[in-house]
Amino acid sequence: MNSLIRKLLIAAATTASIVGPGGGAHAQQVQAKNVVLVHGAFADGSGWRGVYDELIGRGYRVTIVQNPLTSLADDVAATQRALARQDGPTILVGHSWGGTVITEAGIHPKVVGLVYVSALSPDAGETTSEQYAGFTAPDFVIDTQSDGFGFVNREKFKIGFAGDASDADAAFLRDSQVPINMSVFATKLNHAAWRTKPSWAVIATEDRAFDVRMLHKMAKRIGATVQEVKASHAVFMTQPKAVADVIDRAAREGGRRAQ
Repeated sequence: MNSLIRKLLIAAATTASIVGPGGGAHAQQVQAKNVVLVHGAFADGSGWRGVYDELIGRGYRVTIVQNPLTSLADDVAATQRALARQDGPTILVGHSWGGTVITEAGIHPKVVGLVYVSALSPDAGETTSEQYAGFTAPDFVIDTQSDGFGFVNREKFKIGFAGDASDADAAFLRDSQVPINMSVFATKLNHAAWRTKPSWAVIATEDRAFDVRMLHKMAKRIGATVQEVKASHAVFMTQPKAVADVIDRAAREGGRRAQ
């Protein structure tokens, strides 16, 4: 086979790989190699260590946001600063309150997919607190201080937040809590990234911080691909491989772009 024919065949194969089922160049699968992890309320980014190790081992570039938890705007700004440092298509992941943050911040052009890990997903014009209407989580108790910041109740922390963690790990999470400004739950969102970006949802079946029915309702509304994991609300820490598997899937399947 002469070199000209070989080049023509290679070019034809490359073109075919990006042609959609209708014969036009509709979409190309783009592998996202960047992952940004956003923690929720009462925690910090260190809880993502297991997921971080899993993803780094699979060749991903991982960035962990440290939310100040002082306002939605502040947390979104922290996330956007991390997104600005990415070098290409990025999967944005949020746990719990972090789901609200990625919903607002995920309109960033580098974001090609959203992963909600036992996370909230309000719509634009809604508040986070509205998502709780009609649902209860009696084992999750928040003590609000005089300055408006809240902590998870010490006595209820393990059962409400980290039931499948060891006593030592649960105690460390409890004693290293980052309080959240409770007013954030009444802040209306301006954007809902899930309306334009593909979404995945990890639902912890033993979650006591959220009613699991609420998690399923939110996931259905946003059209998320759901993966149930037997775990507590601290699934991001206690089941890192399962969470990393979903992020890996999102990175492989979520990076579609118009041609």
